[in-house]
Amino acid sequence: MKNPCLEVTALLSIIIGLILYCVDGVVGSPQFSAMFVIGDSLVDNGNNNYLNSLAKSNYVPYGIDFYGGPSGRFCNGKTVVDILAELVGLPYVPAFADPSTTGRNIINGVNFASAAAGILDQSGETLGDRFPLSQQVENFGSTLSQVKKQIGEKGFSQYVAKSLVLIILGSNDYINNYLLPSYYSTSKTYNPRDYADLLINHYTKHIMALRGLGLKKYFLAGIGNLGCIPNQLATGLVRKGECVSYVNDIVGMFNAQLKSLVDQLNANQSGAIFVYGNTYGALGDILQNPATYGFSVADSGCCGMGRNQGQISCLPFSIPCMNRDQYVFWDAFHPTQAVNQILARRAYVGSRSDCYPINVKEMAQM
Repeated sequence: MKNPCLEVTALLSIIIGLILYCVDGVVGSPQFSAMFVIGDSLVDNGNNNYLNSLAKSNYVPYGIDFYGGPSGRFCNGKTVVDILAELVGLPYVPAFADPSTTGRNIINGVNFASAAAGILDQSGETLGDRFPLSQQVENFGSTLSQVKKQIGEKGFSQYVAKSLVLIILGSNDYINNYLLPSYYSTSKTYNPRDYADLLINHYTKHIMALRGLGLKKYFLAGIGNLGCIPNQLATGLVRKGECVSYVNDIVGMFNAQLKSLVDQLNANQSGAIFVYGNTYGALGDILQNPATYGFSVADSGCCGMGRNQGQISCLPFSIPCMNRDQYVFWDAFHPTQAVNQILARRAYVGSRSDCYPINVKEMAQM
C-alpha cells in the first residue's frame, strides 16, 4: 500500500527543486553574456546520451538529488558548472547534442563536455564515441556562428568578449590513456614529463583557436587528485588512508605546466584574461581535512562495487549510500554534489591559491 505522506513529500521536493532551479538562473543580473563549457564527465550534462558510448549516466541512481532526475550528469546532483552558473546569474546551459539546443536556447551558452573525452583524440576510445577537445572546439565554432546570425555582427563582438569559457579536461588523458598500458602505448612512448608537454601543446593549439573566435575570458581548471579517487585506490597498491602517489605526481606535472601556460597567455594575449583553477589544491584540502568540511567518507564511492566501491562504478538501479552529503566521491571517479558546491564556490570567490591570478567573480568585473 502506498504511503500518501511519502508521496506528498516527494512531490514537494520536486516542486521546491524546480523553484530553486528557476530562481538560481535569474538572481541578479547575469555577470557574463554566456557561459560555454568544454570538458569531460566531470561536467558533461547529457551530451553522451546521444552518442554510442559506454560512458553514460542517464539512469538511476545518477541524478538522485537533481531536480530533474537522471540527465546524463555523472553525479548525484549538480555538477560544478551548474553551481557556477547559479553563482554568475545564468541558467543551466544546455548540452550541445540535445536536439533542442538551437535558436534562442543557445544564447546563454552551451555545454560541449563529453564523458571519456580528453585533450588527445585517442583518450577514452575504449569506451566508444565521445567528443574530444578538437571536436568540442569545432562544435563551439559552429554554435557561435549560429549565435552571430541571431544577434548580428555588432552585438556579437561584445557578446563573445563578455562570455565565460570553462575548460575542465585532462583526467581521461591519464585514467583512460596513460595509466592503461594494456590499451594505449603512450606510457611506453613518453615519460611523464614529456607526456605533460604533449598534452599542453595540444591544449595550447585549441586555446588559440578559441581565442581566434574573439573569446576573452577563460577559466582553465587543473586536474584533480586522481591518485585519491576510488578507482585508483581500488587497485590495492596503497595502504588504507593513502593515495597512489605516482598518479598524483604525474598529474602534478601537467598542472604545473598548465599554470605556466596561463602566465604565458596573460603576457602575450592582450585584452584577454586566463585563470588557472587549482582543482588539485582545493580537492586535496578536502581530502586531507574531510571532517572540517562535513565529510565522513573520503576514500570510497557512495555508489559502486568492490574495493573502495571503486572497482565497478555505479550501475543502473544500484542502491547508493543514504548519507550522500558525507561522501567526497559519488562513484569511482566523480565527486558528490556536496564537493562540487565547495569547488564552485572556491572558483568563484577563492583566494589566489584557488584561482590564479584572479577568481571568476573578479573576472566578471573586468
